[in-house]
Amino acid sequence: MKQKRTWKFKLFVGLAIFLLMIVVGFFIFASTYYTAQSYAEENVQSDSDVAVENGKELVFEPISNKKNIGFIFYQGAKVEAEAYAPMAKEIAKQGYTVIIPHLPLKMAILSPDRADKVIRNHPGIDTWIIGGHSLGGVTASDYASRHEKISALVLLASYPGSHTDLSEASVDILSISASQDEVADAEAIQAAKSSMPSDAKFIEIEGGNHAGFGDYGEQKGDGKATISNEEQIMQTSAAIVELLEGLE
Repeated sequence: MKQKRTWKFKLFVGLAIFLLMIVVGFFIFASTYYTAQSYAEENVQSDSDVAVENGKELVFEPISNKKNIGFIFYQGAKVEAEAYAPMAKEIAKQGYTVIIPHLPLKMAILSPDRADKVIRNHPGIDTWIIGGHSLGGVTASDYASRHEKISALVLLASYPGSHTDLSEASVDILSISASQDEVADAEAIQAAKSSMPSDAKFIEIEGGNHAGFGDYGEQKGDGKATISNEEQIMQTSAAIVELLEGLE
């Protein structure tokens, strides 16, 4: 009888330790992420051109020359939304509202349809574009494939997932990669052309890297950029603005 109780006690202790390890592991995972650096933090402030509101959504709204076009952006996995403020603000300066939703655990895959809420929160905007960086772009691609309201898709160091086919979709696609990126799979980006419309546009930023699309410091496994973070973001923003101008 005593031996039976001992066996059950050991099993209970083992399960308790296992569950504790899961909880600790989850806490470490949830509390570790890439944070916005100084260049990004400067751009989270409103100025004479763009009003910035940082609540449940990080919203960049043009103060003048506002167009009826909105750009929803999904952050890269485990990257703070504010890290993409420099790009968002540059685009907003040209008259386009940019919204970066704060996603659970900073992971777009945990809230793939968060764009639904963004669109409901901004009823005055008629034309919508969605995009994302890295894993955020994969999630944005899936959303674009399921929602006719999306007019264009922007992929930064990203590509549609294996189960997402946009080849027959009436959506404009801009894919921007970086020559020094050693995080995103360059071959997968090229292979994904078959799942996109024939007129999808592909741009490679010479000298840029994976983390250079935002401002959150060095990313593990990434290549070394040969251009500045600011230069990569400026080139990226200009290409996105050109796409948006074509939708007016």
